[in-house]
Amino acid sequence: MRVEHVDVLVEEPSMAALLGFLLPKILGSTTFRIYPHQCKDELLKHLPERLRGYARWIKPTWRIVVAVDRDNDDCHELKYKLEQMALDAGLVTRSQAHGRSYAIVNRLVIEELEAWYFGDWEAVRAAYPRVPTTVPSKAKYRNPDTIVGGTWEAFEGVLQKAGYFKGGLRKIEAANTIGPYMAPERNCSTSFRVLQKALLDMGFE
Repeated sequence: MRVEHVDVLVEEPSMAALLGFLLPKILGSTTFRIYPHQCKDELLKHLPERLRGYARWIKPTWRIVVAVDRDNDDCHELKYKLEQMALDAGLVTRSQAHGRSYAIVNRLVIEELEAWYFGDWEAVRAAYPRVPTTVPSKAKYRNPDTIVGGTWEAFEGVLQKAGYFKGGLRKIEAANTIGPYMAPERNCSTSFRVLQKALLDMGFE
């Protein structure tokens, strides 16, 4: 059975903006809609009620994806919390399916959305040509998902040194500028690749 539509729930507008460019490259002709929130706390607060609503009407050919930043949370505890919310709502998750059909995929962005930018530095360079080409080869940036001290702070620092965002990183603007240049197949961020694999495994054309 082919998946016909995907609803994506995200914690912030900048992730929604970036996924607006990436999802067509991953999903092909499958339709999607992205629902941004103002922060992770807001998403988690309203998620149980929203999932109960989905459980009442979601079609077998639809899927739900919930994507949140890990930030400083314990990744296992946060994933368990998301899985339990789905279970309480009566929805089968990908992790719980064990070969059965499922309705929802929960994914963590480790540590923050900006890890995906470090994972595709070619796209960042295309958007902001003054940033150094050597950034991905430096030890502290080599693994985008384990950057110490905050991924968005590190990303902001690199761009500011190159003369961009002197007043502070504007996340939505960065997403809209970098997004068109990003290529899912070359992204080396583990959290991005896990999300991409989950989407591809759904069985799109």
